[in-house]
Amino acid sequence: MAETIISLKDAQLSLSGNAGRVDILRGISLDIAKGETVGLVGPSGSGKSSLLMLLGGLEQATGGVVQVSGQDLTTMDEDSLARFRRGNMGIVFQSFHLIPTMTALENVATPLELAGHADAFDRAAAELNAVGLGDRSGHYPSQLSGGEQQRVALARAAAPRPAILLADEPTGNLDGVNGKAIMDLLFDLRDRHGSTLVLVTHAPDLAERCDRVIHLSDGLIDVEAQRDAAE
Repeated sequence: MAETIISLKDAQLSLSGNAGRVDILRGISLDIAKGETVGLVGPSGSGKSSLLMLLGGLEQATGGVVQVSGQDLTTMDEDSLARFRRGNMGIVFQSFHLIPTMTALENVATPLELAGHADAFDRAAAELNAVGLGDRSGHYPSQLSGGEQQRVALARAAAPRPAILLADEPTGNLDGVNGKAIMDLLFDLRDRHGSTLVLVTHAPDLAERCDRVIHLSDGLIDVEAQRDAAE
């Protein structure tokens, strides 16, 4: 039986604002096996990205348990969560979040340097080569196309060789051709590093490439949609 790397038990997320309390996730229980690829799908506002943020420790659950690689993220403070992410996760967003004053190589090397890797720039260069940007390593984000910037973001996420890759609509800002290329690269990075991959997507063809698809609706796992998809 495959080892469980992510386990949620009745995970909840509520936020308070001027309009009062908003329940975003209303009790998610989910296990993800080591090496599994899971797609999170559902309509806008269903809680997909919020669930991904819980898994990455970028949002903290207001109820239940979020356990990743044997650690309960709900008990950690922000500094502990940042250290945990650095050692265990690579995260790719729809927006590229590159540092504009750094070259592509420096953007990829930075998390490796923060983690204390002496070979940070060698590893960064290897990852840029892996995503087809070896000849663009000295360019700044403003000198790169959207597709190239997302390739840099992928290389940055993969360079620490994380156990878990999280991707939130990584092709959302790209055209069809670049989007397909990015997804091919993401799955290739998963295979090369043996990572568990969890991704949010609206694209049916992308969801079909996953080992399992989790349907969300109104902050809950949509059991009916899960049943229909399995039939």
